[in-house]
Amino acid sequence: MFCIAGLALSSCRRGVLYQKYITIPDHTWTVKDTVSFNVPVSAEDTAAVYDVSINVRNSDNYDFSNLYLFIDVTNPAHQTERDTFEYPLATDAGKWLGRGLGDIWDNKCHFKLNKHLSKGEYKFTFQQAMRVDKLPGIMDVGLTIEKSPSVRTKTN
Repeated sequence: MFCIAGLALSSCRRGVLYQKYITIPDHTWTVKDTVSFNVPVSAEDTAAVYDVSINVRNSDNYDFSNLYLFIDVTNPAHQTERDTFEYPLATDAGKWLGRGLGDIWDNKCHFKLNKHLSKGEYKFTFQQAMRVDKLPGIMDVGLTIEKSPSVRTKTN
């Protein structure tokens, strides 16, 4: 209950266009399962520059120091771009990155910086690319899109 309230409050932060988490069933992300986010962008939102971040909540029983992802981004013109993304979750020495509470770790990693968005709906689809069929220890995957701190707006 406390986590839900915290997420609700954090999503109301000024400058956040979109923030959502999706829970991975049984905290095991299978290679065939994808996580998708549909992000509506209004005409007013197109004047700002945004940072796109991926959020991962993992437990101590995650066996790797990183997480490889295939990320498909479909823009409002229905064009899709695919990226392969390496998400660091621990140092080479095995120390978990991010913020921890007990055996749960919250991480936020920038995916795209200073992006202009067009009016319409974007679809972000994540698939784990770790070369294992079942990936235990990934609890939640999220997406945050917020105004870039290096705020630059379009001029006419």
